[in-house]
Amino acid sequence: MLVLLFALALAAVVATVLIRWIGQAGFLLLAIVPAAGFGWVLSHFLQGTFNDGGALVHSIEWMPSVHLNIDLRLDSLAALFSLIILGVGTLVLVYCWGYFDSNPPRLAKFSGEMVSFAAAMFGLVISDNLLLMYIFWEITSVLSFMLVGYYGERASSRRSAGQALMVTTLGGLAMLVGIILLGRQTGAWTFSAVADIDSLGDVPFILTAVGLILAGALSKSAIAPAHFWLPGAMAAPTPVSAYLHSAAMVKAGIYLVARMAPDFFVVEGWHLIVIGLGVFTMLLGGWMALKQKDLKLILAYGTVSQLGFIMSVISIGSREALQAGLALTFSHSLFKAALFMIVGAIDHTAGTRDIREFSGLGKHQPLMATLAWISALSMAGIPPLFGFIAKETALTTVLEEELLVGMPGQLLLVGLVVGSVLTMAYALYFLHGAFATKSADHPSGGGTSEAVQNMHNMGFSLWIAPLILTVGTVVLGLWPVPMDAAINIHLDNVTPLADGESAFHLELWHGITLPLLLTVFIVIAGLIMHWQRELVRRAQFDAPALGSADHVYDNIVDFFRKISLRLTAQTQRGSLTINLGVIFTVMILLPGSALLLGELNDVRMVLWDTAWQAAAAAVIMAAAVAACFLVNRLSAVIAVGVTGYGLVIVFALHGAPDLALTQALVETVIMVIFVLVLRKLPTTADLRVNGDSNRLRAWIAIAVGLIATVVTLFAINARTAEPISEAIPALADAIGHGANAVNVILVDIRAWDTFGEISVIIIAATGVASLIFRNRSFTRDTRRPVLRTHGRRWLAADVEPEKVQNRSIMVDIATRILFPSMMVLSVYFFFAGHNAPGGGFAGGLVAALAFSLRYLAGGRAELEEALPIDAGRLLGLGLIASGLAAVLPMILDGAPPLTSYYWSWENVPLIGYFSIPSALLFDVGVYLIVIGLIKHVLDSTGSQLDLEEDIRKQRARDRARSLARAAEQRRRHEKTGSRTVARGPLASSPRGPSTATLDPTSHADPDDDNDRKEHK
Repeated sequence: MLVLLFALALAAVVATVLIRWIGQAGFLLLAIVPAAGFGWVLSHFLQGTFNDGGALVHSIEWMPSVHLNIDLRLDSLAALFSLIILGVGTLVLVYCWGYFDSNPPRLAKFSGEMVSFAAAMFGLVISDNLLLMYIFWEITSVLSFMLVGYYGERASSRRSAGQALMVTTLGGLAMLVGIILLGRQTGAWTFSAVADIDSLGDVPFILTAVGLILAGALSKSAIAPAHFWLPGAMAAPTPVSAYLHSAAMVKAGIYLVARMAPDFFVVEGWHLIVIGLGVFTMLLGGWMALKQKDLKLILAYGTVSQLGFIMSVISIGSREALQAGLALTFSHSLFKAALFMIVGAIDHTAGTRDIREFSGLGKHQPLMATLAWISALSMAGIPPLFGFIAKETALTTVLEEELLVGMPGQLLLVGLVVGSVLTMAYALYFLHGAFATKSADHPSGGGTSEAVQNMHNMGFSLWIAPLILTVGTVVLGLWPVPMDAAINIHLDNVTPLADGESAFHLELWHGITLPLLLTVFIVIAGLIMHWQRELVRRAQFDAPALGSADHVYDNIVDFFRKISLRLTAQTQRGSLTINLGVIFTVMILLPGSALLLGELNDVRMVLWDTAWQAAAAAVIMAAAVAACFLVNRLSAVIAVGVTGYGLVIVFALHGAPDLALTQALVETVIMVIFVLVLRKLPTTADLRVNGDSNRLRAWIAIAVGLIATVVTLFAINARTAEPISEAIPALADAIGHGANAVNVILVDIRAWDTFGEISVIIIAATGVASLIFRNRSFTRDTRRPVLRTHGRRWLAADVEPEKVQNRSIMVDIATRILFPSMMVLSVYFFFAGHNAPGGGFAGGLVAALAFSLRYLAGGRAELEEALPIDAGRLLGLGLIASGLAAVLPMILDGAPPLTSYYWSWENVPLIGYFSIPSALLFDVGVYLIVIGLIKHVLDSTGSQLDLEEDIRKQRARDRARSLARAAEQRRRHEKTGSRTVARGPLASSPRGPSTATLDPTSHADPDDDNDRKEHK
């Protein structure tokens, strides 16, 4: 189970490379992974693994105090939905092979997202922990957003993607609150624990918790009023619609309700919420489908209707209702995925999905027409197809359901019958619109329409996947025994039969029964509606009679947008001074009020332990005061840096050499970055400000310093328990096998925090580069760095002639000597950090400073010679290394994430005792990420700004030369003209002075006003 989940995740990573390498055929190789998973799950059904409540369980204890254990459970229900996720996922990937004609760069990204979605859905259904299930739940929403927005250049795709993300994540957040409320009230944080609770209806606030959880489930499955996002999501490519919006993502809500219904139907309000909204959605979707002109939208609204049908039945919670709901779920996955694929094939070969442009398609494409007829009739519930069996089972359940006695059961029955009539009508409407040969008065012109005549051939890769799904619909209709057996295994586990009670089975023929008569009525009524489709069309409103949920969504978003704009306009005036003033004022008032209103304890204060601390404090204060008065920007930065180096002394005096080392290195790196940035700013700053404003700043500064000092003083003296820091060294040695507690905390004890922090560093580095490069790419080719020196020079890169005067031979020599030593020191810090000051962060900073020194000495050419590697690759490799340190213990040993291991060897030749912790792999990631961050900074604020400056200066030089040539030409023509005038009529020569102004190099660039000013 865990291996399959990681195999899907690995396939998602490999997918992007595979598709770029071999093109669309790579989808066939990717399909092998879910296909193997489908076979594996099916084999467990055949082996009887899930009989008598059996399940595959895998649990990894991780942060049990906050209920974040990784509890995975593949039971009968999870296995049933896994068959849909993996089986349909396999066929959709095969379908992608034929659907995409070209291999644009985004197709590789698309392939990874599709396989990632399969992995996330599989993780969702096998998650026993409710919080873990929620994590996978939100991952599917994010991946859906990315897949729906595949055509990102289209405004419709961007809007649809954002709408789907907004609706489903809002429902997901409500569900998270419901999960927490349920867990707090019951103490159950897993599905299996919830199932063991007696009298759930008596739990306090249970209806609130259930309602919030249902908000997530119903919004995910497009149940009204959250139904509108699903038709909008049809902007996605058809494989996405066939998988996410018919077989997988929308089934997540169905799965959650199927999981909860046997236990939660006793909660008052459960049936009222789910059944009422489900029936309304079925009727709304069916009616809306009859007015669509786009084949995909007909199926989309049909999907909304079918989801309402399934949800209303499966939520009843009885054994028979679960059987009917699961049968409907499987039948819907088969016929709706096939129909979407068929529409995609039509759109792919005809270039349109508008039913007004189709006539004669059934004769032109008989195979596709046959598959579409079979799948659509299964959707309508026509025998002998599996859809008929599922619908008959649902009608039988509602007629005989003891949990819905009286009016509720009768209203549900009426709603399902009317909804089924609409289903029959829009199934025929779809088939007629797509495949019928229309009359001459039809917009297509009758006969065989132009769109059909111009269709190119449908290849094997386009019809094989819908063929397999359609065959499954027919086979399960004629022989439903396998599906009946699989579903009954789950029913026996959840709602066992009482003694003497017999199970109801899925069968094609149950005799002449009331459900069969209702089916006859449904078919006849649907045929009549199709026959009178013109009358139905006139009954449709141009605008929705009850209003448009889509417009309501737009109005809500617009309302909050206006509120945010007004709020931002009031609070963000664009003044850095005002913003900082507000922040500091809040910092003064809130802690100060808490201090004054709270209980004040006795305070013990010692100014210093040694005179060195006083000296360091004096230096820090002097530098801080100097920074306030210095006009030169670089001098002010240096003064601020002195305060940082003063802290280095304080840390060292307090016995924290590791912190002192890190502080010194970080302060140095910051100085380098400031130098790079200050190159683009004026040398001096104008500190002449209004006197009142200056005084206000001074008072705020005094108040902030005072309140920070006092609050810190009382906070330190308020300690009543032994500090945890006293136990850290022993824990570092026992858990992480390291003597350097700081490094062990970073890469072992609190490694998860560090992983989040390095992720933020990567985002920040990418953001810095994006600000400098703007819409230009900042990726580069990578090669192996080689230290090359030719001729008599100290550095590797050639020196440009115009920059020779700016180079210092002493800096070159110092760089040549220091760089190897700094790299050796960097490696030493990296390996020594587990037991001595250092570590991946400190080692990475030393290496980063070494490369910064090369850049400061020789410019971007020298940096290119020193580190010719794409910074993004360094960051990515670092994140992968740290991620492997997190997941490898789970994969290889079944241990919690980031579990550390330690190996040691005695008497190693030439070394003696040798040991290595597994946390070293995590430290490798930190080391690479720090170097990648500085490489990004140097490439953007350094090399790129240098390049832009060189380009600007070169343009200025070119214009200067051009103007000089033009002036020289004017002087020559003036001299020639004066001679011509003296000689006679040749003064009117056509080669006069005007030709000198036609030099194309003299045309000024309107964006280079600064260059022109500099030239002048």
